[in-house]
Formats: sequence, C-alpha cells, structure tokens
Amino acid sequence: MKKVVPIILVFICIFCFNCVKANTSTNTINEIIASDTKSKLVEIKDNELKSIDDYKATYGSDIYGVVAYILNKVRIFSIPIAFLGIVISAIYQFIIGARHLENEQKGFNAMIAIVTLLVICQVLPFVFAVVVKGWRG
Repeated sequence: MKKVVPIILVFICIFCFNCVKANTSTNTINEIIASDTKSKLVEIKDNELKSIDDYKATYGSDIYGVVAYILNKVRIFSIPIAFLGIVISAIYQFIIGARHLENEQKGFNAMIAIVTLLVICQVLPFVFAVVVKGWRG
C-alpha cells in the first residue's frame, strides 16, 4: 500500500500536467514585452542617465560624478542586504547557537561585521562629498 500511493501520484502528475513549450521567436518575445513595458524601461534608463549627468555637473568631473553615483547606489542597496545578513546571523546566534555554542559566536561576530559594513556604506558617500566638494573646492 505504501508503494502504490506514490506510483499513482507519479502517474497522475505525468498524465495531468502538460509540458510548456517555450517559443523563442522574436515575434512572440515582442508580443510578451508590451510597448508599455518598453517605454517604462526607456524612461528608467533616461532617468538614470540624467542622474549620472547631474552628479557629473555637481562634482565638476566625470570621474567624481560617476563615483558619487555608484556610492549613492551602494548606500541605497546596502540597507536591505544588511538587514538580510543581520537576520541570518541572528538565526545563527539565537536559534542554532542554542544547541551548538560555536555557532553562537559565529552569529555574533557576523552580526558585528555586517553592522560595521552597513555603517561604512552609509557614511562613505557623505565622506566622499565632504572631501571632494569641501577640500577640492
């Protein structure tokens, strides 16, 4: 009886589910990506290029502007990545570390490192702006 149920489930899965065949023709792909989606992608691209040009104009140099833009993106994306890392290290410290004490210290050390990197990623754009715009003139 234990072997019959999985065999029946496998046959049901085989006969009930149809294979989805991917069609890679360019017409199908163009139909999937609607003109509305294309216009949104172009709009996002134009906004980012304008943002980079604004940074270049603000800092007075192409290199400084691009670095400031990249540091701003690092600042924005570091927050969710740090929260995810803090959650994982908290799981190591409090849940896994309750049974395995060596993992408790790993979780705590990882949490300290992640918070330190978060602070660095948040402060670095400010320090860059102060150094480049303040001391460079």
